Formats: sequence, C-alpha cells, structure tokens
Amino acid sequence: MTTITTRTVEYPADGLTMVGHLALPAGVDRRPAVLLGPEGTGLSDVERRRADALAELGYVALAFDLHGGRYLGNPEEMLARCMPLLADPDRMRGIGHAALDLLRTEPRTDPDRIAAVGYGTGGAIALELGRDGVNLRTIATVNGLITGRPGEASRIRCPVWAGVGSEDPIMAPAQRDAFTAEMQAAGVDWRLVVYGGALHAFHHPSVDHTVRPGVGYHPRHAQRAWRDVVALLAERLPATD
Repeated sequence: MTTITTRTVEYPADGLTMVGHLALPAGVDRRPAVLLGPEGTGLSDVERRRADALAELGYVALAFDLHGGRYLGNPEEMLARCMPLLADPDRMRGIGHAALDLLRTEPRTDPDRIAAVGYGTGGAIALELGRDGVNLRTIATVNGLITGRPGEASRIRCPVWAGVGSEDPIMAPAQRDAFTAEMQAAGVDWRLVVYGGALHAFHHPSVDHTVRPGVGYHPRHAQRAWRDVVALLAERLPATD
C-alpha cells in the first residue's frame, strides 16, 4: 500500500461553500485524476475512503460535495434539495464544473487525464458534465441513470459505464431503458451492468438513520461494482505505464 496524503478543500458552488476531500498518491509527479461524486445524501466517509483507495492506486481523487458541507440523513430534507437539483441540468453542471475546476488546478493532476465516477446524484452530475462536452476519459455512474435534455448526449466524448440494482425502484426498468436508448441514439460507447437482487444504493454500507423504501446495502454486489469501476479506470485511465 502506498503512502497517500489527504486534505479538506473548500470551493464555491450552487451558492454554497462546498467542502470536498482531496486524496493524493505518493510522489510529486502529475497523475491521472478521478472526480468522485456522492449519493444524494451528500459527501460521507464512504466517499472519502473511496477517494483514498483511488489515491492508493495512483490517482489524484477529489470526492466532491453537494450540500455545502452537510450530510442530509433525513430523507425528506434530502429529497427537497435533490429533486429540484436533478431536474435542473445547469445547476448540476455548475456543481460538477466547480469541483472539476478545483481538481484541474491541483498541481498533481494531469488535466488531460480525468475520469468522473458518481453514485446517485453524483453520478447524474458526472453524466451532465459529459453532456456538456467536457473532455473526460470515461464516466461511471451507479444508481444514476438520469436522462438529459434531448440531443445533448451526442456531446459525450468518452465511454459511459453504468451500474444499477435489478430491484432498484428508483432506477426502474423504464428508466434504464430510457437511459440506454439515449446513449444508443447518441452513438455513445456505453455499458450497463445490472446487479441481480440489489436495491437502490446497494453500494453504500448501512447507515444509522432512516432510509427510503427500496434502498438497501448488498455487500457482495457493492464489492463487485467497486471492482468493475476500478477495472474501467484501468482500461480507460491507467495509473501505471
């Protein structure tokens, strides 16, 4: 395991002061980078640990914030903020661009080698960066199969990987079909992995607060999804020569 360094970073976005988590690999050279987006509840230790794990693999990793340093464990509060956000592509892009700009200014980041990985709302933001024509090496979204404005998927310039639980009532089959139809019509190099028996947020360890029905942790598929994301990064954004 390599020695990594981490620090908290603050930056403005969506009228808030966002509080992200930056993880840097050992060394002083420029490295490929990953923008990492959280579920709708917001940045937590789960995403911070994932950013640290990516740094151990050799990536500069920024786990970005959604709610100005807050974690919205109350489902009603989370939905009250996230539903309008998910309905507003420009707001999502603003949050994504603010974090991406910060990641690009990090001296260890190779600005031409960046991927975006997101979960839930964070995955939707990663997709909106693609639809905005951002130069990314790949996009991965778990539980974030959100369709965009008509025609804008044609601006995606990289492969898109998506993962979803088969029993996810939020990303239901009709939503999956709409998402894949959008990607196919736009000529995107896309993949969809359906994890059998998994609910929404199956990748996120159980929490000690109330969650919505249809949300649940699936340890085996959580590990598989993480390995799938790491394999995608190794293919599209290798951290070693």
